[in-house]
Amino acid sequence: MRKFLPFAAAILMAACAPKAALTQSGLNPKDFEGGYNGAPTALYTLTNEAGMEVCVTNFGGRIVSIMVPDKDGKKRDVVLGFDKVADYFPENNQTDFGAAIGRYANRINQGRFTLDGVEYRLPQNNFGHCLHGGPTGWQYQVYTVLEADATHIKLLRESPDGDNGFPGNVKACVTYTLTPDNALDIAYEAVTDKPTIVNMTNHAYFNLSGDPGNHSIEEDILQINASHFTPVDSTFMTTGEIRYVDNFPVNFREPKAIGRDIHHPTCKQLKNGHGYDHNWVLDTEGDIAKPAATLWCPESGIELTVYTDEPGVQVYTGNFLDGSVVGKKGIAYPFRSAVCLETQHYPDSPNKPQWPSVVLRPGETYTSHCIYAFSVKE
Repeated sequence: MRKFLPFAAAILMAACAPKAALTQSGLNPKDFEGGYNGAPTALYTLTNEAGMEVCVTNFGGRIVSIMVPDKDGKKRDVVLGFDKVADYFPENNQTDFGAAIGRYANRINQGRFTLDGVEYRLPQNNFGHCLHGGPTGWQYQVYTVLEADATHIKLLRESPDGDNGFPGNVKACVTYTLTPDNALDIAYEAVTDKPTIVNMTNHAYFNLSGDPGNHSIEEDILQINASHFTPVDSTFMTTGEIRYVDNFPVNFREPKAIGRDIHHPTCKQLKNGHGYDHNWVLDTEGDIAKPAATLWCPESGIELTVYTDEPGVQVYTGNFLDGSVVGKKGIAYPFRSAVCLETQHYPDSPNKPQWPSVVLRPGETYTSHCIYAFSVKE
C-alpha cells in the first residue's frame, strides 16, 4: 500500500492548490506565458471602475478580449480571438485577430514602392501584393512591454532596416488605454533613422452580440462618416480612383444593416471585395472629435463608435471566415461572424502620390490615434 501514497499525496496537493485566476472573459493568463523566437509573452488585463475589461497580449500587440456590458448589464466579449498565445503563432493560425499591424497596414501593389528614387521590393503575400507588412509582419512578432498598469499598456516594436524589405530602423510604440467611460484609446507613434513608410492600425474583429458562433454581423447596423471610397480591382487593390458612395451599395452615410445590400447581384465592387473590404475616405478631416463610424448590434444593444485622426477606415466584413478557425471557448468562427474597422491611411498610398503621404523621415515622429468607444443603445 505504501507505494501508492506518493500518488495519492500528489492528487491531494493538486486538489488543494489555488486555481489560476481567470479573466472576466474566461482567459487563463498562464496560457499566454511562454515565448516566441526567444522573446517572452504574457497576457495583460486592463479594467476600469465601470467594470469593462480589455485583455492584451504582447505577441503581435493583440487585443484578445473586450468585455463590455449589454443593454441588460450583462457583460459580453465582443472581439474574436484565441484562448492560448500559441494559437496566434503563424505556424498554427495565420490570422490578424486583434493585432497591432505594421509596418504598413493593408496592401502595397505588387509589393513594390519607390522612395527618393530607390525602388523597394517587399514580400508578395496576398494576390501578388504585400499585405499588412508581409508574412512576418508585426502581428507575428513579440512587442516589448515598456509600461503596464491597471488601465494602460505601452508596447514597443523595434523593426530593423530591411525588415520584410522595408527601409530604416524603426522604433514603433502602441499604447492601449482603457478610459473611465468605456473607451479603448489606441495611440501609435514611430521614429526612423532612414526615410521609410509607416501606416499602423488595429485589426480587431468585432461581433457586438458576443455570440459569434450564432450571430451574423449582417444583422448589425453600420454608419460611416464618408461620402467617398476607394474602389478595388479583383485582387483587392485600390485602383487610384476616389468615388462618391452615392448610388453604390457602399453608401453608409445613413445607418443601415450591413447585410441589406451586401448581396447586391450586379455591384462589381462587392464582387471584387467578396463583400465589403474597402477603404472609405472619411469626411472628418482628421478631427478625432467627430465620429468616423458607428456600429450597433440591436440584439445586445451594444454600440461602438470609432474616432480617429486618420483620413480613412477599412471596413472588412469577415468575408473569408468559413468556420475552419476555432477560437475562444471552442467556437468555430463562421462566415461574416465579425466586422473590422481599421483606421488608416489609404491602401497603396506609397504608389499614389496624390493621396495623403505615409512617408516618415529621420527627425520626424509618426503618430496615429484611434478610439473605440462603447456604449448601450436601447
